[in-house]
Amino acid sequence: MKALFISFNQAYYDTIIAIMDRNNIKGFTYWDTVQGRGSEKGEPHYGSHAWPTLNSAILAIVEDRQVANFLDLLHALDRQTEAQGLRAFVWNIEQTI
Repeated sequence: MKALFISFNQAYYDTIIAIMDRNNIKGFTYWDTVQGRGSEKGEPHYGSHAWPTLNSAILAIVEDRQVANFLDLLHALDRQTEAQGLRAFVWNIEQTI
């Protein structure tokens, strides 16, 4: 099993949920408001007057076979509107209950 951590501009929420639904990714934990700064261009998402955008985040635990296609779809979405900001990370899950 793998953990998928997705950090994204809040504007992407409905689109990402739709991609998850189409890929049978059901369970997840969602954080509505997270702040940060991009690692490539460093554009802040702080929710302030100077940097008004905010991010959200999702953590989903999925089967290994689901990862590659899901990441491809997220990457395609990110390429369409790169200025919005979207990142996804994958970790191994060693154990679960």
